[in-house]
This record gives sequence, C-alpha cells and structure tokens, in this order.
Amino acid sequence: MTSKSLDYENLNENVKKCQYAVRGELYLRASELQKEGKKIIFTNVGNPHALGQKPLTFPRQVVALCQAPFLLDDPNVGLIFPADAIARAKHYLSMTSGGLGAYSDSRGLPGIRKEVAEFIEKRDGYPSDPELIFLTDGASKGVMQILNTIIRGAGDGILVPVPQYPLYSATIALLGGSLVPYYLEETANWGLDIANLRQSVAQARSQGITVRAMVIINPGNPTGQCLSEANLREVLTFCYQNNLVLLGDEVYQQNIYQDERPFISAKKILMDMGPPISKECQLVSFHTVSKGYWGECGQRGGYFEMTNISPKTVEEIYKVASIALSPNVPAQIFMGLMVNPLKPGDISYERFVRESKGILESLRRRAQIMTDGFNSCRNVVCNFTEGAMYSFPQIRLPPKAIEAAKKAGKVPDVFYCLKLLEATGISTVPGSGFGQKEGVFHLRTTILPAEEDMPEIMASFKKFNDEFMEQYEDHRGYSRM
Repeated sequence: MTSKSLDYENLNENVKKCQYAVRGELYLRASELQKEGKKIIFTNVGNPHALGQKPLTFPRQVVALCQAPFLLDDPNVGLIFPADAIARAKHYLSMTSGGLGAYSDSRGLPGIRKEVAEFIEKRDGYPSDPELIFLTDGASKGVMQILNTIIRGAGDGILVPVPQYPLYSATIALLGGSLVPYYLEETANWGLDIANLRQSVAQARSQGITVRAMVIINPGNPTGQCLSEANLREVLTFCYQNNLVLLGDEVYQQNIYQDERPFISAKKILMDMGPPISKECQLVSFHTVSKGYWGECGQRGGYFEMTNISPKTVEEIYKVASIALSPNVPAQIFMGLMVNPLKPGDISYERFVRESKGILESLRRRAQIMTDGFNSCRNVVCNFTEGAMYSFPQIRLPPKAIEAAKKAGKVPDVFYCLKLLEATGISTVPGSGFGQKEGVFHLRTTILPAEEDMPEIMASFKKFNDEFMEQYEDHRGYSRM
C-alpha cells in the first residue's frame, strides 16, 4: 500500500515533538472516566467558568447587544439593559466596519487598541502607542506569533523558566527552535537567580545555540510567585547585556493574593530604569481576558505590546498577522471592556465592583485553603500561591512508589496523578509536564473549584495521599526534605 502524506510516519517531525501536558494523558484518561459516568473535577486547566465562576454581568450585556444590534432599536431595550451597557454597545459598534460579523484590521480595531494603550499608560505612568499593540485570539496566539518571528531554526534558543507553562515548550518544538531552561528555586519561593540564568546561557552557547529571547511568566504559571521589582530590574539588565528580547507573559496580573508583592509590569520597570536601557532593551508584553476576575477563556481575547521594536520588524509582524485576516471581533470588545472598565458614578459600577471583588476575595481564600490543605498531607510540601490560579505542591514520592511507576512504564508523578484521578476524580497535571529538577516530583492543580467544594476536595486528596504513602512507604516518617 502506498505511503500517504498524512500517514503518521510522514508527518512534520516538529509536530510529533510537540507535547502539551495540560491536555495530555491525564486529561484524556479523565475524559474517558467521565464518559463512563465518574464525576471528574477538572483542575488541570485554568478555565474559571468551567468550574463555576459566574461571568461578569456588564461585559456580557454589552457584547449581547453588539451581537444582536437589532435589540438597540427595540423601544423596550432600556427595560432589560442598563443605559451604560446600551451606550457602550453603540460605542463599540461604531468602531466596526459592519458589526461583529465583519473582519477588523489584522492588528485589531484601532479604537480598542487605543483603549489598550490608555490602560497601559494609566497602569505604568508612561506613554503607550496603539500602533505597537496587536489584538490576538488569546495571549497564546500572540506568544506563538512572536516566537514564530524570533525562531529561525534549531540553532536559536529561547530561555524559558522551569517549571514552565507548556505553551512555550510546545511552540518552540513546533517551530523547530531550542528551549534553554533556567530553573526557578523552589526553596526561595520559586525565585529567579541571575547566576543560574548566566549558567544556562553559557551552557547553550557551548552547544552552539544562539540565545535570542527570554520568557518570564509573572505571576508564575504553574508556580504562582510574583516577581519583585529588584528581580525585574536584574532580568531587564541581563537581557540588555546579552542582547535578548524579553517576552513578558503577564496574563495573571489581576490574580494577586497577598499585599507584600503587588504586580509590577516589566514595561514600567524598563521605563523607570531610564536610558540607555529604556531606549534599547526589546520587550514584548502579553495580556488576556481569560484570567483575572474575567475568566473569559472561551472568548479568546488577548493583546501584545511591543517596546523598542523597529518599525520594519513591526511591519513584518503585521504582514504575518494579515494571513489570518482578523482576530475574532467579539473578543476584541471584551478586551476593550476589560481595559476601559466602568467608573464610579456609572449605573452598573457598583454591581461590577461587587462581582469582581467577590471573585478575587474568594480566590484569595481558596489559595490559602489549598496551600494549607497540601501542607497538612504526608510527604507533600507547597509554597503559598502569591498570584495566578494554581498550586504546585511537591510530592515526596517514596522509593517503592518510584519503582512501581517504572514497572508500570510511567513517569513517577504521572503514576501518582493517575492513581489520584482513579481514586478521587480529581484531574491534575503532573509536574513533569512543566519541567522540574531531576528526582523531584510535583503536580499542578488550579485553585478554581468552588469555594464551598474546596474543603471536601482537599479532604479527598488528603485521604488518597495518606493511603498512597502508607502503601508505598517502608516506614512512617519518610523524609519531607
């Protein structure tokens, strides 16, 4: 029989190398068990609405009116929709060339890019240029666009934090580049060590790799830490000295659960540092409507802003964006609403504040419940989730469990997470999917299950874990260190 182009053995090798653990083996097994009737708690992906978070009312009202503009002509529209939602829907419809069903500019609607620029300027205290802002189908699409622009082949390396969100490892593999890991220090609350960065770059260069960019995820995914101002200064100086473009993944900037380390953008610190670095260090920053108290993952709305990128390069990025014609337009409206929120005195303002504050306060409590729950378990140790949406506990697996995993042909933390799934229905992601130090094992779970369900979920986890440890430990008191 003739071999065909789309037979597995003839596929692009980069496609086969591409691994995405968040929707990997654990997720597929969880989906099978769900079909068999088992109750599954999908904590494998940061998908707030799927775990019961209610959408904010005002943005949905505005987008509903934009999707069905004939409602605006109904004499009774004011009985159902507040006046500020009606005004905002008209505002956004006026920016389009034919409503939400018409393509926009490939960079996104100019009026919304202007609102994004105003948001950045207000946040950071420095001007932002709408011409250097591209709206995208979620931040992920923006990351892929920029990596596609940077990576020329296997000889090009991208510095990525480990543990990392597998969007980066998967995209770098797909584009045929080289991932250059730099390890975050778990004992220092997942801190970033510049000496470690230097070592990673030197090692990559010794292997003939040209390191061209560095990724930071702030707040961290899966690790949940917030970078300090001092850390950001060190990173920017390092990128400037090594001629690297910094990719600032800042999608969790609304998700902060402590007061000691607020979110600070890489752009603000770069501008604070002044010339020559503020004029020369290249930076691309990413944001989304999928996280924070919005949680509108399914809408696929995002943006990236470019700093110190040459006009010719911006033209090339625009050209490639044009191949897809237009980012999805309803999501652009969500982005506009996120960056240009309601103000005191607006009819819907108090409800909006009540809803958004309620979500963030609950997430803060859930982060604490989960951290405390993990730390009460045998052979489990977990740093507090300072930001983002995840807990990333370390599971100290006994040697007998590691041996059993090898016999089953599984990576040890995959073995543990599969057993957890079968016993409790809790679907997590093994730490090996994000990268971790040799011989150290973790799992990632979101902090998104409903607050009222959290004690039961943690009790279920504790029962499973303690029984698992009892089964595989030679004696009680296996070292927590």
